[in-house]
Amino acid sequence: MNILDTIGQETMDKVQAERPVPRFEPGDTLRVHVKVQEGNRERLQVFEGVCIGRKNAGVNSSFTVRKISFNEGVERVFPLYGPGIWEIEVVRKGVVRRAKLYYLRDLRGKASRIAEDVEAQRELIAVQAEEQAKRPRREKLKKEKPKEERTIRAAKGGGKK
Repeated sequence: MNILDTIGQETMDKVQAERPVPRFEPGDTLRVHVKVQEGNRERLQVFEGVCIGRKNAGVNSSFTVRKISFNEGVERVFPLYGPGIWEIEVVRKGVVRRAKLYYLRDLRGKASRIAEDVEAQRELIAVQAEEQAKRPRREKLKKEKPKEERTIRAAKGGGKK
């Protein structure tokens, strides 16, 4: 094992200790909680969609999630072990027979639905409940409120008394 592989393995172990990476495949519906920085504040934004592809390359692993937002297809590629991901949830399991679901880009409406794998969904719910009981819940990012000198709020309507 060379030095790059060793460093990559250490990074993967550190991220998995911080947040477990669930088992998911293309066709599964995922809910990815992403850290978004706005000025000096940091908040969580949820991106929910179908996983249409996955690249397994050690620390450089990534996955692509596709969703429809305001009748426009949006795809986003996430690094699996990146620091910008707070949590990955598997919402439902899908039955597909391909590794890359790029054909979904051409389908519209009901044609783009993926059949749900009922057996795998039952197993997933049982595993998630078991993991939830074992691990402590991570604290959500705290919202910082700007500090003001005034403690009394101004009246609505421009200061009428």
